Amino acid sequence: MTTTLQTRKRGLHRAWIVAGVAFVAILGAAGFRATPGVLITPLQEEFGWSRGTISLAVSVNLMLYGLTAPFAAALMNRFGMRRVVSGALLLVAAGSGLTILMNAPWQLVLCWGVLVGLGTGSMALVFAATLTERWFVRHRGLVTGILTAGGATGQLIFLPVLAHLAVAQGWRTAAVTVTAAALVVVPLVWFLLRDRPEEVGATALGAEPGAVTAAPPARAGGAGGAGRAAAHALGVLRSAARTRPFWLLAGGFAICGMSTNGLVGTHFIPAAHDHGMAEPTAAGLLALVGIFDVAGTIASGWLSDKVDSRVLLGAYYGLRGLSLMILPSLFGATAEPSMLVFIIFYGLDWVATVPPTVALCRQIYGSEGAVVFGWVFASHQVGAAVAAVGAGLTRDHFGAYDLAWYAAGFLCLIAALMSVAIAKRASLKA
Repeated sequence: MTTTLQTRKRGLHRAWIVAGVAFVAILGAAGFRATPGVLITPLQEEFGWSRGTISLAVSVNLMLYGLTAPFAAALMNRFGMRRVVSGALLLVAAGSGLTILMNAPWQLVLCWGVLVGLGTGSMALVFAATLTERWFVRHRGLVTGILTAGGATGQLIFLPVLAHLAVAQGWRTAAVTVTAAALVVVPLVWFLLRDRPEEVGATALGAEPGAVTAAPPARAGGAGGAGRAAAHALGVLRSAARTRPFWLLAGGFAICGMSTNGLVGTHFIPAAHDHGMAEPTAAGLLALVGIFDVAGTIASGWLSDKVDSRVLLGAYYGLRGLSLMILPSLFGATAEPSMLVFIIFYGLDWVATVPPTVALCRQIYGSEGAVVFGWVFASHQVGAAVAAVGAGLTRDHFGAYDLAWYAAGFLCLIAALMSVAIAKRASLKA
């Protein structure tokens, strides 16, 4: 055991290499998922589809992005992170590449909604929760924050580039770029990502000498193994659904999804365009959110190791709600200083809710915390899907997004109250 499980090695611990590969995959997943926000106006101009119609595809994408997560966590336990993430990247490449052939709305729903939604959902935040649970004992909250920040970094890198490509060379070039980027990451994941420290003769970072991570369920190939993984995920849901903390976490995170991916992530660029702002400029502002989100999320991960996560969530949701209520008055043809202040403030708060939510799932539900978080994250994306369609229909009906911003701000204040009411313990019964 001592020869195969080395806990103290000179140089960089393998956990950091695995985390780095995961960061790249999560970065790409966030960038791929956020791309439809850049394409709304070009698709509307070329095909004449309404924003409500295009938003339906975005809604399906967001829904599957979340609903895939708990099953992806169970599949990672059954088949390993490397296989699941590699397959997910291939799905994204196929979904994005096939859009260049579409000529009907249902094809957009199939490609960007279903295929890209399933692919990015398999690389969602449950991937980060699973990886940190297996590879880190020390710095777990900090690493969760860093991996979560990968989502913001993906937005930072992809949105301005894709917006420029969509304007200068057409939206099809942007779609092909996503396909190429997804394919480039596949070999990196396949050759460098490892499922558990024991596979490379190591222990988790900060683990006691000779410690071994909990063994995964016996792997089985084919539909039988996938079926058992799905049954496990559903069993965890049934058990968690009997506890009050689950519904408070899920309800708050659903509102989180409404106020971020569903509303701001999907509709900020077209909303700014409604006020005369150029799309590349609006995409740059949304990418700027990503810059500050990196700092905010990493800081939130650090704080979640030291401060009651319920208090953190209450503060994050409350401040976000107030900022969204003033956003309608800040839009204009140019990025005024007041809008930049909003972007900085909102960016710091964008995904800061994830590390304390992951920490609460782990504290309350123990070894099943990653799967429980998968279901909580699913609620996040259900909320995002509702907001994506709802905001699009609001814009079609009223000619403006104002009502959507105010409603999201009010719901965030409710989420703040829900968060501070979460109990610290609950039991999962078989």
